Amino acid sequence: MEKGPKLGDTFLVTGSAGFIGFHVAQELLARGARVVGLDNYNDYYSPDLKRARDHNLRQFANFVSIEGDLADLPGLEGLFQAHRPQKICHLAAQPGVRYSLINPFAYQKANLEGFLNLIELAKRFQVARFVYASSSSVYGGLTEMPSAETQRVDTPISLYAATKKANELMAHAYTHLFGLQTIGLRFFTVYGPWGRPDMAMWLFTDAMLRGRPIKVFNFGRMQRDFTYIDDIVPGVLAALTTSGLEPYEIINLGNHRCEALSRVIALLERELNVKAQQELLPMQPGDVPASFADIDRARQKLGFEPTTPIDQGVPRFVKWYLDYHGLA
Repeated sequence: MEKGPKLGDTFLVTGSAGFIGFHVAQELLARGARVVGLDNYNDYYSPDLKRARDHNLRQFANFVSIEGDLADLPGLEGLFQAHRPQKICHLAAQPGVRYSLINPFAYQKANLEGFLNLIELAKRFQVARFVYASSSSVYGGLTEMPSAETQRVDTPISLYAATKKANELMAHAYTHLFGLQTIGLRFFTVYGPWGRPDMAMWLFTDAMLRGRPIKVFNFGRMQRDFTYIDDIVPGVLAALTTSGLEPYEIINLGNHRCEALSRVIALLERELNVKAQQELLPMQPGDVPASFADIDRARQKLGFEPTTPIDQGVPRFVKWYLDYHGLA
């Protein structure tokens, strides 16, 4: 990743032991920023992976690691009083469309109560900018492609998507009422090294190496805008540091390429030298058949330009996966 200018601010990165949060925190630290990382290390997926990410961040002298929960308002208040972050990169959330069908209250606590706690403290402590993760899932139910920020997103088809849309509305209210600058980033299927074990890239790789069938929904006709992590991070940093942004922004961050899931499976087969056993299944409730980002706004406002196609990104992920699990 190309290195940018040195940064002197103190940034609070929530979800710093998560996938995107880890990479964003690492890049901020490499540029000289002071980073306060907050994570609760929950067991939605392996806490060991989260601890390993945090261990890497702790190698930086300018990193402060805090274990805490967004729903703990007194704990958050103590963090703000002690560290006085100037900018917030809020990437912590309860992710996953399918999990929201079986554990809805995890989303209420993390994505609604936690978001409100954090944005209220951002207002109270006069944070200069509040950047937060929204999601391409807010476009669920819409058929027009590519998905653009100007489209109405009033028809979420999962609770997860509904909480992300709610975050955008809450941010709008705080910008309007209190002048807090808020930048919402709608991420499109981010993947790469240190990725999430609940996402297709990891699930498929793990199953194929174990000789197990992979679950392929929509009978193999799924399409996704797979976006490599090294392309996402500059977009997030630009959202945190670029001047001239409006007080309230919603911006897509995606690869602007709609790829068939079958193409990803073929690339994994090639890299792993394993033939996938595919269990073709119908669409799952709350899922969408395709995602495809219009990134004109990101290009214009953030100078965002993804450069990594999946035929480069998938081999990089596989190499990391094999190294991490001692299989190389």
